[in-house]
Amino acid sequence: MKTLLCVESQLDQLKMIRRFFSQHEFAVLSAQNLAQARRHLVDTIPDGIVLEIALPDGNGLDFMKELRSAPNASLARVPICILTVKNKDADIVLGLDAGADDYLGKPFSYDVLLARVRKMLTHAERQTSEVTLGPISINFLSGQAYIEGIEMALAQKERAMLLLFIQHPESNITAAYLYEKIWGQGMSEDGSAVKNTVSRLRKKLVGSGFTIVNERNEGYVLERE
Repeated sequence: MKTLLCVESQLDQLKMIRRFFSQHEFAVLSAQNLAQARRHLVDTIPDGIVLEIALPDGNGLDFMKELRSAPNASLARVPICILTVKNKDADIVLGLDAGADDYLGKPFSYDVLLARVRKMLTHAERQTSEVTLGPISINFLSGQAYIEGIEMALAQKERAMLLLFIQHPESNITAAYLYEKIWGQGMSEDGSAVKNTVSRLRKKLVGSGFTIVNERNEGYVLERE
């Protein structure tokens, strides 16, 4: 069952949207303002968001930009359909440029909204089955990593480390953070496991145009050669 967060200031309309999507096998979270929406997102990353622009405590477009720059990559990628009375061409262009995946003006057909949301979620699923950075890709369905389509033959922890680097390109990632995320526990004083995995992964990245550098022993960065 897909989870949908609906943010709509008009309570009657919000109830109707919630009832409609619930009848079509969605789990629906509802919010009348941005504060309520943010509270939902603390505990749940929905599969999609239906978002009004004019809200009592802020602008939906600003909220969408906030989500798109969220440090949590999964939250930043959540597909968003704007549903609003602002339906002039300039409004639609502004919304799509701000990061919306779809845009539907009011008044609207519930059947059309359902079709738009389903298509949006299907497209998002296809995109999230693979993460890429330049010629490097990791396919979550096959569990394999590739450089220009050629399998890298990575061990499990090497693949997990590469994924973290791809999700945070050009960012300094500490050895302690890598160890916690990949090995699932706090790192002891001996950081050799991280160093050895980085060394093996660096060799397998040869020819990709990327390498892993150690920034003054403070952490590791995946950057272009």
